[in-house]
Amino acid sequence: MSSENSSDLPNQAQINDEVRVELIDDSLISQSSAYNKDLAPIPIKERYWSAWHYAALWAGMACNIPSYMTASGLIANGMNWWQALLTIFIGNTVVLLPIILNSHPGTKYGIPYPVLVRASFGIRGSNLPALMRAIVACGWFGINAWIGGQALFTLLKTLIPNWKTFFGDALVSGHTGSEWLSFLVFWLLNILVIFKGMDFLKKFETLAAPFVFVLTFGLTIWMLNQAQDLGSLIHSAGKFTSAQSFFPEFIPAVTAMIGSWSTLSLNMPDFTRFSKSQKSQIIGQITALPASMTAFAAMGILITSAGTVLYPHMTLTQLWDPVTLVGQLNHPLLVASAMFTIMLATLSVNIAANLVSPANDFANMFPRWITFRKGAAITGLLGIAIQPWRLMEDPHAYIFTWLLGYAGGLGSISGVMIADYWIVRKTKLDLPAFYLMSGAYWYKNGWNWRAIVATIGGCIVAWIGLVLPQLRILYDYSWFGGIFSSIAIYVLLMRSATEHRSTKQQNNA
Repeated sequence: MSSENSSDLPNQAQINDEVRVELIDDSLISQSSAYNKDLAPIPIKERYWSAWHYAALWAGMACNIPSYMTASGLIANGMNWWQALLTIFIGNTVVLLPIILNSHPGTKYGIPYPVLVRASFGIRGSNLPALMRAIVACGWFGINAWIGGQALFTLLKTLIPNWKTFFGDALVSGHTGSEWLSFLVFWLLNILVIFKGMDFLKKFETLAAPFVFVLTFGLTIWMLNQAQDLGSLIHSAGKFTSAQSFFPEFIPAVTAMIGSWSTLSLNMPDFTRFSKSQKSQIIGQITALPASMTAFAAMGILITSAGTVLYPHMTLTQLWDPVTLVGQLNHPLLVASAMFTIMLATLSVNIAANLVSPANDFANMFPRWITFRKGAAITGLLGIAIQPWRLMEDPHAYIFTWLLGYAGGLGSISGVMIADYWIVRKTKLDLPAFYLMSGAYWYKNGWNWRAIVATIGGCIVAWIGLVLPQLRILYDYSWFGGIFSSIAIYVLLMRSATEHRSTKQQNNA
Protein backbone atom coordinates (compact mmCIF):
# COMPACT_ATOMS: atom_id res chain seq x y z
CA MET A 1 0.00 0.00 0.00
CA SER A 2 2.98 2.25 0.36
CA SER A 3 3.09 2.55 -3.42
CA GLU A 4 -0.20 4.50 -3.44
CA ASN A 5 0.01 8.20 -4.08
CA SER A 6 -0.68 10.36 -1.03
CA SER A 7 -3.31 12.26 -3.03
CA ASP A 8 -5.47 9.13 -2.87
CA LEU A 9 -5.90 9.55 0.88
CA PRO A 10 -9.11 11.15 2.18
CA ASN A 11 -8.74 14.85 2.94
CA GLN A 12 -9.12 16.30 6.43
CA ALA A 13 -12.73 17.36 5.84
CA GLN A 14 -13.65 13.83 4.86
CA ILE A 15 -11.93 12.43 7.92
CA ASN A 16 -13.79 14.79 10.24
CA ASP A 17 -17.22 14.51 8.60
CA GLU A 18 -17.34 10.95 7.30
CA VAL A 19 -14.74 8.78 8.96
CA ARG A 20 -14.35 8.20 12.67
CA VAL A 21 -11.45 5.94 13.58
CA GLU A 22 -10.48 6.95 17.06
CA LEU A 23 -6.94 6.62 18.33
CA ILE A 24 -7.34 3.59 20.54
CA ASP A 25 -4.72 1.99 22.73
CA ASP A 26 -3.73 -1.20 20.92
CA SER A 27 -2.11 -2.53 24.08
CA LEU A 28 -5.51 -2.28 25.78
CA ILE A 29 -7.47 -4.24 23.20
CA SER A 30 -4.83 -6.49 21.61
CA GLN A 31 -4.78 -8.78 24.64
CA SER A 32 -8.53 -9.32 24.45
CA SER A 33 -9.80 -12.68 23.25
CA ALA A 34 -12.22 -10.72 21.00
CA TYR A 35 -9.37 -9.16 19.00
CA ASN A 36 -7.14 -10.10 16.13
CA LYS A 37 -5.48 -7.99 13.43
CA ASP A 38 -7.95 -9.03 10.74
CA LEU A 39 -10.88 -7.75 12.84
CA ALA A 40 -9.18 -4.53 13.96
CA PRO A 41 -10.28 -1.12 12.56
CA ILE A 42 -8.64 -0.14 9.27
CA PRO A 43 -6.53 3.03 9.76
CA ILE A 44 -7.31 6.07 7.60
CA LYS A 45 -3.95 5.85 5.81
CA GLU A 46 -4.73 2.32 4.59
CA ARG A 47 -8.01 3.18 2.83
CA TYR A 48 -7.68 3.37 -0.93
CA TRP A 49 -11.01 2.14 -2.32
CA SER A 50 -12.70 4.75 -4.54
CA ALA A 51 -16.16 4.91 -6.14
CA TRP A 52 -14.72 3.13 -9.20
CA HIS A 53 -13.54 0.21 -7.06
CA TYR A 54 -17.01 -0.25 -5.54
CA ALA A 55 -18.66 0.04 -8.95
CA ALA A 56 -16.24 -2.59 -10.29
CA LEU A 57 -16.88 -4.77 -7.25
CA TRP A 58 -20.64 -4.79 -7.86
CA ALA A 59 -20.28 -5.17 -11.61
CA GLY A 60 -18.02 -8.16 -10.98
CA MET A 61 -20.45 -9.70 -8.50
CA ALA A 62 -23.42 -9.12 -10.82
CA CYS A 63 -21.72 -10.95 -13.69
CA ASN A 64 -22.28 -14.54 -12.62
CA ILE A 65 -24.29 -17.55 -13.75
CA PRO A 66 -27.13 -17.20 -11.18
CA SER A 67 -27.53 -13.54 -12.24
CA TYR A 68 -27.44 -14.55 -15.91
CA MET A 69 -30.15 -17.12 -15.21
CA THR A 70 -32.21 -14.87 -12.89
CA ALA A 71 -34.70 -13.98 -15.60
CA SER A 72 -35.18 -17.64 -16.52
CA GLY A 73 -37.27 -18.43 -13.45
CA LEU A 74 -39.37 -15.30 -13.92
CA ILE A 75 -40.04 -16.03 -17.59
CA ALA A 76 -40.70 -19.70 -16.84
CA ASN A 77 -43.40 -18.54 -14.38
CA GLY A 78 -45.14 -16.50 -17.07
CA MET A 79 -43.47 -13.08 -17.26
CA ASN A 80 -42.40 -11.65 -20.60
CA TRP A 81 -38.89 -10.28 -21.11
CA TRP A 82 -39.56 -6.66 -20.09
CA GLN A 83 -41.59 -7.64 -17.03
CA ALA A 84 -38.68 -9.86 -15.91
CA LEU A 85 -36.13 -7.07 -16.40
CA LEU A 86 -38.36 -4.54 -14.61
CA THR A 87 -38.68 -6.92 -11.65
CA ILE A 88 -34.92 -7.45 -11.53
CA PHE A 89 -34.23 -3.71 -11.68
CA ILE A 90 -36.75 -2.83 -8.96
CA GLY A 91 -35.61 -5.61 -6.64
CA ASN A 92 -31.96 -4.61 -6.96
CA THR A 93 -32.83 -0.95 -6.43
CA VAL A 94 -34.83 -1.65 -3.27
CA VAL A 95 -32.05 -3.74 -1.70
CA LEU A 96 -29.69 -0.78 -2.15
CA LEU A 97 -31.31 0.96 0.84
CA PRO A 98 -30.25 -1.55 3.53
CA ILE A 99 -26.92 -2.04 1.74
CA ILE A 100 -26.10 1.68 1.94
CA LEU A 101 -27.41 2.01 5.51
CA ASN A 102 -25.29 -0.90 6.75
CA SER A 103 -22.28 0.22 4.68
CA HIS A 104 -22.08 3.56 6.51
CA PRO A 105 -20.62 2.29 9.83
CA GLY A 106 -18.05 0.22 7.96
CA THR A 107 -16.64 3.38 6.41
CA LYS A 108 -17.04 5.54 9.50
CA TYR A 109 -15.37 3.16 11.94
CA GLY A 110 -13.30 0.88 9.70
CA ILE A 111 -14.77 -2.34 11.12
CA PRO A 112 -16.06 -5.51 9.41
CA TYR A 113 -19.57 -6.93 9.67
CA PRO A 114 -19.05 -9.46 12.53
CA VAL A 115 -17.49 -6.71 14.66
CA LEU A 116 -20.26 -4.22 13.84
CA VAL A 117 -23.00 -6.60 15.01
CA ARG A 118 -21.30 -6.77 18.42
CA ALA A 119 -22.92 -3.39 19.10
CA SER A 120 -26.42 -4.83 18.75
CA PHE A 121 -26.05 -8.54 19.58
CA GLY A 122 -23.18 -8.39 22.09
CA ILE A 123 -19.60 -9.57 21.70
CA ARG A 124 -20.54 -13.23 22.05
CA GLY A 125 -24.02 -12.85 20.61
CA SER A 126 -22.53 -11.49 17.36
CA ASN A 127 -21.63 -15.06 16.45
CA LEU A 128 -25.32 -15.85 15.86
CA PRO A 129 -25.91 -13.39 12.97
CA ALA A 130 -22.36 -13.97 11.73
CA LEU A 131 -22.94 -17.72 11.50
CA MET A 132 -26.36 -17.27 9.87
CA ARG A 133 -24.62 -15.21 7.19
CA ALA A 134 -21.64 -17.57 6.95
CA ILE A 135 -23.73 -20.72 6.43
CA VAL A 136 -25.56 -19.12 3.51
CA ALA A 137 -22.22 -18.00 2.04
CA CYS A 138 -20.78 -21.51 2.30
CA GLY A 139 -23.75 -22.83 0.34
CA TRP A 140 -23.34 -20.23 -2.39
CA PHE A 141 -19.57 -20.73 -2.45
CA GLY A 142 -20.01 -24.43 -3.14
CA ILE A 143 -22.61 -23.81 -5.86
CA ASN A 144 -20.47 -21.25 -7.68
CA ALA A 145 -17.36 -23.38 -7.31
CA TRP A 146 -19.22 -26.27 -8.96
CA ILE A 147 -20.47 -24.00 -11.78
CA GLY A 148 -16.94 -22.69 -12.35
CA GLY A 149 -15.60 -26.24 -12.31
CA GLN A 150 -18.10 -27.26 -14.98
CA ALA A 151 -17.00 -24.30 -17.12
CA LEU A 152 -13.35 -25.32 -16.69
CA PHE A 153 -14.25 -28.90 -17.63
CA THR A 154 -15.95 -27.70 -20.84
CA LEU A 155 -12.98 -25.43 -21.63
CA LEU A 156 -10.47 -28.27 -21.19
CA LYS A 157 -12.72 -30.61 -23.19
CA THR A 158 -12.55 -28.11 -26.05
CA LEU A 159 -8.77 -27.78 -25.85
CA ILE A 160 -7.99 -31.45 -25.06
CA PRO A 161 -10.14 -33.79 -27.20
CA ASN A 162 -9.97 -36.78 -24.83
CA TRP A 163 -10.27 -34.75 -21.62
CA LYS A 164 -13.76 -36.09 -20.88
CA THR A 165 -12.42 -39.63 -20.38
CA PHE A 166 -8.83 -38.69 -19.50
CA PHE A 167 -9.16 -40.50 -16.15
CA GLY A 168 -11.45 -43.19 -17.49
CA ASP A 169 -15.21 -43.20 -17.94
CA ALA A 170 -16.09 -44.48 -14.45
CA LEU A 171 -18.62 -42.25 -12.69
CA VAL A 172 -18.48 -41.11 -9.07
CA SER A 173 -21.79 -39.58 -7.95
CA GLY A 174 -22.68 -39.24 -11.63
CA HIS A 175 -19.51 -37.41 -12.69
CA THR A 176 -16.20 -38.45 -14.29
CA GLY A 177 -12.76 -38.04 -12.79
CA SER A 178 -12.08 -35.17 -15.20
CA GLU A 179 -15.12 -33.30 -13.90
CA TRP A 180 -14.02 -33.79 -10.30
CA LEU A 181 -10.50 -32.58 -11.06
CA SER A 182 -11.88 -29.51 -12.87
CA PHE A 183 -14.04 -28.70 -9.84
CA LEU A 184 -11.13 -29.05 -7.40
CA VAL A 185 -8.81 -26.91 -9.55
CA PHE A 186 -11.40 -24.13 -9.76
CA TRP A 187 -12.05 -24.45 -6.02
CA LEU A 188 -8.33 -24.02 -5.38
CA LEU A 189 -8.20 -20.91 -7.57
CA ASN A 190 -10.77 -19.25 -5.30
CA ILE A 191 -8.72 -20.03 -2.21
CA LEU A 192 -5.46 -18.83 -3.76
CA VAL A 193 -6.92 -15.47 -4.79
CA ILE A 194 -8.39 -14.72 -1.36
CA PHE A 195 -5.13 -15.73 0.31
CA LYS A 196 -3.48 -12.87 -1.62
CA GLY A 197 -5.48 -10.40 0.48
CA MET A 198 -8.06 -7.64 0.05
CA ASP A 199 -5.77 -5.31 -1.91
CA PHE A 200 -5.23 -8.01 -4.53
CA LEU A 201 -8.99 -8.68 -4.56
CA LYS A 202 -9.64 -4.99 -5.26
CA LYS A 203 -7.32 -5.09 -8.28
CA PHE A 204 -8.75 -8.41 -9.47
CA GLU A 205 -12.36 -7.17 -9.37
CA THR A 206 -11.40 -3.90 -11.09
CA LEU A 207 -9.90 -5.78 -14.04
CA ALA A 208 -12.39 -8.67 -14.19
CA ALA A 209 -15.64 -6.68 -14.32
CA PRO A 210 -15.14 -4.78 -17.61
CA PHE A 211 -13.55 -7.85 -19.23
CA VAL A 212 -16.55 -10.05 -18.45
CA PHE A 213 -19.05 -7.43 -19.61
CA VAL A 214 -17.28 -6.84 -22.92
CA LEU A 215 -16.96 -10.55 -23.75
CA THR A 216 -20.56 -11.30 -22.75
CA PHE A 217 -21.77 -8.39 -24.88
CA GLY A 218 -19.68 -9.72 -27.76
CA LEU A 219 -21.25 -13.18 -27.38
CA THR A 220 -24.72 -11.57 -27.37
CA ILE A 221 -24.04 -9.73 -30.64
CA TRP A 222 -22.61 -12.90 -32.23
CA MET A 223 -25.62 -15.02 -31.22
CA LEU A 224 -28.13 -12.46 -32.52
CA ASN A 225 -26.20 -12.10 -35.76
CA GLN A 226 -26.15 -15.86 -36.26
CA ALA A 227 -29.84 -16.25 -35.43
CA GLN A 228 -30.97 -13.28 -37.55
CA ASP A 229 -33.96 -13.15 -35.20
CA LEU A 230 -34.59 -12.06 -31.64
CA GLY A 231 -36.14 -15.42 -30.84
CA SER A 232 -39.25 -16.70 -29.09
CA LEU A 233 -38.50 -15.28 -25.64
CA ILE A 234 -38.49 -11.71 -26.94
CA HIS A 235 -41.60 -12.24 -29.06
CA SER A 236 -43.57 -13.91 -26.26
CA ALA A 237 -46.27 -11.74 -24.67
CA GLY A 238 -46.22 -13.76 -21.42
CA LYS A 239 -49.30 -14.78 -19.50
CA PHE A 240 -49.60 -11.68 -17.29
CA THR A 241 -51.44 -9.27 -19.55
CA SER A 242 -52.90 -7.05 -16.83
CA ALA A 243 -51.68 -5.42 -13.62
CA GLN A 244 -54.10 -7.59 -11.66
CA SER A 245 -52.59 -10.82 -12.93
CA PHE A 246 -49.00 -9.53 -12.82
CA PHE A 247 -48.89 -8.15 -9.27
CA PRO A 248 -49.30 -11.47 -7.35
CA GLU A 249 -46.27 -12.84 -9.21
CA PHE A 250 -44.33 -9.58 -9.04
CA ILE A 251 -44.12 -9.22 -5.24
CA PRO A 252 -42.62 -12.67 -4.46
CA ALA A 253 -40.26 -12.19 -7.41
CA VAL A 254 -39.05 -8.82 -6.08
CA THR A 255 -38.55 -10.43 -2.67
CA ALA A 256 -36.45 -13.14 -4.32
CA MET A 257 -34.38 -10.49 -6.14
CA ILE A 258 -33.78 -8.76 -2.81
CA GLY A 259 -32.91 -12.12 -1.32
CA SER A 260 -30.13 -12.62 -3.85
CA TRP A 261 -28.22 -9.71 -2.24
CA SER A 262 -29.66 -9.83 1.28
CA THR A 263 -26.36 -11.42 2.29
CA LEU A 264 -24.38 -8.43 1.03
CA SER A 265 -26.83 -6.05 2.71
CA LEU A 266 -25.40 -7.39 5.97
CA ASN A 267 -21.70 -7.70 5.30
CA MET A 268 -20.88 -4.75 3.02
CA PRO A 269 -18.91 -3.23 5.95
CA ASP A 270 -16.34 -5.96 5.12
CA PHE A 271 -15.65 -3.89 1.99
CA THR A 272 -16.64 -0.33 2.89
CA ARG A 273 -14.17 -0.31 5.78
CA PHE A 274 -11.55 0.28 3.04
CA SER A 275 -13.36 3.26 1.51
CA LYS A 276 -11.78 6.70 1.23
CA SER A 277 -15.10 8.35 2.13
CA GLN A 278 -18.83 7.79 2.45
CA LYS A 279 -19.28 9.49 -0.92
CA SER A 280 -17.02 6.95 -2.62
CA GLN A 281 -18.83 3.86 -1.41
CA ILE A 282 -22.34 5.34 -1.88
CA ILE A 283 -21.80 6.56 -5.45
CA GLY A 284 -19.99 3.38 -6.46
CA GLN A 285 -22.73 1.11 -5.18
CA ILE A 286 -25.73 3.13 -6.39
CA THR A 287 -24.41 3.48 -9.93
CA ALA A 288 -23.38 -0.16 -10.35
CA LEU A 289 -25.74 -2.62 -8.64
CA PRO A 290 -29.15 -2.17 -10.37
CA ALA A 291 -27.61 -1.32 -13.74
CA SER A 292 -25.16 -4.24 -13.76
CA MET A 293 -27.73 -6.81 -12.67
CA THR A 294 -30.32 -5.66 -15.19
CA ALA A 295 -27.81 -5.43 -18.06
CA PHE A 296 -26.36 -8.88 -17.40
CA ALA A 297 -29.81 -10.44 -17.08
CA ALA A 298 -30.81 -8.73 -20.35
CA MET A 299 -27.84 -10.30 -22.14
CA GLY A 300 -28.87 -13.65 -20.68
CA ILE A 301 -32.36 -13.24 -22.15
CA LEU A 302 -31.05 -12.23 -25.58
CA ILE A 303 -28.51 -15.07 -25.77
CA THR A 304 -31.08 -17.65 -24.66
CA SER A 305 -33.73 -16.27 -27.02
CA ALA A 306 -31.31 -16.43 -29.96
CA GLY A 307 -30.52 -19.98 -28.88
CA THR A 308 -34.15 -20.98 -29.43
CA VAL A 309 -33.60 -20.16 -33.10
CA LEU A 310 -30.14 -21.69 -33.50
CA TYR A 311 -30.70 -24.84 -31.45
CA PRO A 312 -34.39 -25.83 -31.66
CA HIS A 313 -33.52 -29.37 -30.53
CA MET A 314 -32.53 -28.09 -27.06
CA THR A 315 -34.99 -27.61 -24.22
CA LEU A 316 -35.46 -24.17 -22.69
CA THR A 317 -33.83 -25.40 -19.46
CA GLN A 318 -30.71 -26.40 -21.42
CA LEU A 319 -30.68 -23.11 -23.31
CA TRP A 320 -30.78 -21.07 -20.09
CA ASP A 321 -27.61 -22.83 -18.86
CA PRO A 322 -24.74 -20.91 -20.54
CA VAL A 323 -22.26 -23.74 -19.97
CA THR A 324 -24.53 -26.18 -21.83
CA LEU A 325 -25.45 -23.64 -24.50
CA VAL A 326 -21.89 -22.55 -25.28
CA GLY A 327 -20.87 -26.20 -25.44
CA GLN A 328 -23.05 -26.46 -28.58
CA LEU A 329 -21.02 -23.92 -30.52
CA ASN A 330 -18.84 -25.31 -33.32
CA HIS A 331 -16.13 -22.69 -32.90
CA PRO A 332 -13.36 -23.86 -30.52
CA LEU A 333 -11.98 -20.34 -30.06
CA LEU A 334 -15.45 -18.96 -29.30
CA VAL A 335 -16.15 -21.81 -26.87
CA ALA A 336 -12.80 -21.27 -25.15
CA SER A 337 -13.39 -17.50 -24.85
CA ALA A 338 -16.92 -17.97 -23.51
CA MET A 339 -15.87 -20.59 -20.98
CA PHE A 340 -12.99 -18.43 -19.78
CA THR A 341 -15.46 -15.57 -19.34
CA ILE A 342 -17.82 -17.79 -17.33
CA MET A 343 -14.93 -18.95 -15.14
CA LEU A 344 -13.73 -15.39 -14.55
CA ALA A 345 -17.25 -14.15 -13.77
CA THR A 346 -17.87 -17.00 -11.35
CA LEU A 347 -14.50 -16.53 -9.68
CA SER A 348 -15.16 -12.80 -9.31
CA VAL A 349 -18.52 -13.16 -7.54
CA ASN A 350 -17.58 -16.21 -5.52
CA ILE A 351 -14.60 -14.62 -3.84
CA ALA A 352 -16.19 -11.23 -3.18
CA ALA A 353 -19.66 -12.39 -2.16
CA ASN A 354 -19.02 -15.81 -0.65
CA LEU A 355 -15.49 -15.94 0.76
CA VAL A 356 -14.70 -12.55 2.32
CA SER A 357 -17.66 -12.46 4.72
CA PRO A 358 -17.54 -16.03 6.12
CA ALA A 359 -13.76 -15.71 6.49
CA ASN A 360 -14.37 -12.75 8.82
CA ASP A 361 -17.36 -14.49 10.44
CA PHE A 362 -15.40 -17.60 11.38
CA ALA A 363 -12.52 -15.41 12.61
CA ASN A 364 -15.04 -13.61 14.84
CA MET A 365 -15.94 -16.89 16.56
CA PHE A 366 -12.41 -17.60 17.79
CA PRO A 367 -10.27 -14.52 17.08
CA ARG A 368 -7.23 -15.98 18.85
CA TRP A 369 -7.16 -19.14 16.73
CA ILE A 370 -8.88 -18.35 13.44
CA THR A 371 -7.41 -15.73 11.11
CA PHE A 372 -8.98 -14.36 7.93
CA ARG A 373 -7.10 -16.93 5.82
CA LYS A 374 -8.07 -19.83 8.05
CA GLY A 375 -11.69 -18.64 7.91
CA ALA A 376 -11.51 -18.68 4.11
CA ALA A 377 -10.15 -22.23 4.16
CA ILE A 378 -12.98 -23.34 6.47
CA THR A 379 -15.50 -21.79 4.07
CA GLY A 380 -13.96 -23.63 1.16
CA LEU A 381 -14.09 -27.00 2.93
CA LEU A 382 -17.70 -26.48 4.02
CA GLY A 383 -18.51 -25.51 0.43
CA ILE A 384 -17.42 -29.01 -0.61
CA ALA A 385 -19.16 -30.67 2.35
CA ILE A 386 -22.60 -29.38 1.27
CA GLN A 387 -22.23 -31.36 -1.99
CA PRO A 388 -23.17 -28.59 -4.45
CA TRP A 389 -23.38 -31.09 -7.33
CA ARG A 390 -26.51 -32.50 -5.66
CA LEU A 391 -28.02 -29.08 -5.01
CA MET A 392 -27.53 -28.09 -8.63
CA GLU A 393 -29.56 -31.07 -9.87
CA ASP A 394 -32.57 -28.76 -9.50
CA PRO A 395 -31.05 -25.26 -9.68
CA HIS A 396 -34.24 -23.27 -10.19
CA ALA A 397 -36.00 -24.80 -7.19
CA TYR A 398 -32.90 -24.28 -5.08
CA ILE A 399 -31.99 -20.78 -6.15
CA PHE A 400 -35.40 -19.13 -6.39
CA THR A 401 -37.26 -20.98 -3.62
CA TRP A 402 -34.35 -20.67 -1.22
CA LEU A 403 -33.83 -16.99 -2.05
CA LEU A 404 -37.41 -16.25 -1.03
CA GLY A 405 -37.01 -18.09 2.28
CA TYR A 406 -33.67 -16.95 3.61
CA ALA A 407 -34.37 -13.36 2.55
CA GLY A 408 -36.70 -13.10 5.54
CA GLY A 409 -34.13 -14.42 8.00
CA LEU A 410 -31.31 -12.18 6.83
CA GLY A 411 -33.73 -9.26 6.53
CA SER A 412 -34.46 -9.67 10.25
CA ILE A 413 -30.77 -9.35 11.09
CA SER A 414 -30.44 -6.35 8.80
CA GLY A 415 -33.37 -4.71 10.59
CA VAL A 416 -31.66 -5.06 13.98
CA MET A 417 -28.42 -3.60 12.58
CA ILE A 418 -30.18 -0.62 11.01
CA ALA A 419 -32.28 0.05 14.11
CA ASP A 420 -29.28 -0.15 16.45
CA TYR A 421 -26.95 2.09 14.41
CA TRP A 422 -29.35 4.68 13.01
CA ILE A 423 -32.19 4.87 15.55
CA VAL A 424 -30.87 3.72 18.93
CA ARG A 425 -27.26 4.97 18.74
CA LYS A 426 -27.70 7.65 16.05
CA THR A 427 -24.43 6.53 14.32
CA LYS A 428 -22.32 7.01 17.49
CA LEU A 429 -20.34 3.89 18.44
CA ASP A 430 -17.70 3.23 21.10
CA LEU A 431 -14.82 1.78 19.08
CA PRO A 432 -12.68 0.29 21.90
CA ALA A 433 -15.78 -1.36 23.42
CA PHE A 434 -16.04 -3.67 20.40
CA TYR A 435 -12.99 -5.54 21.72
CA LEU A 436 -13.42 -5.31 25.50
CA MET A 437 -15.19 -7.88 27.65
CA SER A 438 -16.21 -5.16 30.10
CA GLY A 439 -17.31 -2.53 27.59
CA ALA A 440 -20.66 -1.18 26.45
CA TYR A 441 -21.23 -4.11 24.09
CA TRP A 442 -20.65 -6.85 26.62
CA TYR A 443 -24.25 -6.59 27.89
CA LYS A 444 -24.87 -9.69 30.06
CA ASN A 445 -22.28 -12.42 29.54
CA GLY A 446 -21.65 -11.09 26.02
CA TRP A 447 -25.26 -11.38 24.81
CA ASN A 448 -27.94 -8.76 24.13
CA TRP A 449 -31.13 -10.82 24.40
CA ARG A 450 -33.17 -7.97 22.91
CA ALA A 451 -31.43 -8.36 19.54
CA ILE A 452 -32.06 -12.12 19.65
CA VAL A 453 -35.76 -11.62 20.42
CA ALA A 454 -36.09 -9.03 17.64
CA THR A 455 -34.42 -11.36 15.14
CA ILE A 456 -36.62 -14.30 16.13
CA GLY A 457 -39.70 -12.07 15.95
CA GLY A 458 -38.75 -10.93 12.46
CA CYS A 459 -38.14 -14.53 11.34
CA ILE A 460 -41.55 -15.60 12.68
CA VAL A 461 -43.30 -12.87 10.69
CA ALA A 462 -41.27 -13.76 7.58
CA TRP A 463 -41.72 -17.53 7.74
CA ILE A 464 -45.09 -18.12 9.39
CA GLY A 465 -46.72 -18.28 5.96
CA LEU A 466 -44.98 -21.62 5.43
CA VAL A 467 -46.87 -23.11 8.38
CA LEU A 468 -50.19 -21.28 8.04
CA PRO A 469 -51.37 -21.22 4.40
CA GLN A 470 -53.81 -18.42 5.15
CA LEU A 471 -50.78 -16.21 5.94
CA ARG A 472 -48.86 -17.18 2.80
CA ILE A 473 -48.77 -13.53 1.78
CA LEU A 474 -46.32 -12.87 4.65
CA TYR A 475 -43.92 -15.40 3.16
CA ASP A 476 -44.25 -13.74 -0.24
CA TYR A 477 -43.21 -10.51 1.49
CA SER A 478 -40.70 -12.32 3.74
CA TRP A 479 -37.86 -9.78 3.47
CA PHE A 480 -40.13 -6.80 4.05
CA GLY A 481 -41.90 -8.48 6.98
CA GLY A 482 -38.62 -9.61 8.52
CA ILE A 483 -36.80 -6.28 8.33
CA PHE A 484 -39.64 -4.01 9.48
CA SER A 485 -40.75 -6.35 12.29
CA SER A 486 -37.24 -6.67 13.71
CA ILE A 487 -36.71 -2.89 13.55
CA ALA A 488 -39.92 -2.24 15.50
CA ILE A 489 -39.28 -4.95 18.11
CA TYR A 490 -35.63 -3.96 18.67
CA VAL A 491 -36.33 -0.24 19.05
CA LEU A 492 -39.18 -0.96 21.47
CA LEU A 493 -37.07 -3.29 23.63
CA MET A 494 -34.00 -1.03 23.68
CA ARG A 495 -36.01 2.07 24.56
CA SER A 496 -37.82 0.17 27.31
CA ALA A 497 -34.45 -0.86 28.74
CA THR A 498 -33.22 2.75 28.64
CA GLU A 499 -36.34 4.04 30.36
CA HIS A 500 -36.08 1.32 33.01
CA ARG A 501 -32.43 2.20 33.64
CA SER A 502 -33.23 5.92 33.91
CA THR A 503 -36.08 5.29 36.37
CA LYS A 504 -33.86 3.06 38.49
CA GLN A 505 -31.12 5.71 38.61
CA GLN A 506 -33.62 8.39 39.65
CA ASN A 507 -34.96 6.17 42.43
CA ASN A 508 -31.45 5.48 43.69
CA ALA A 509 -30.75 9.18 43.68
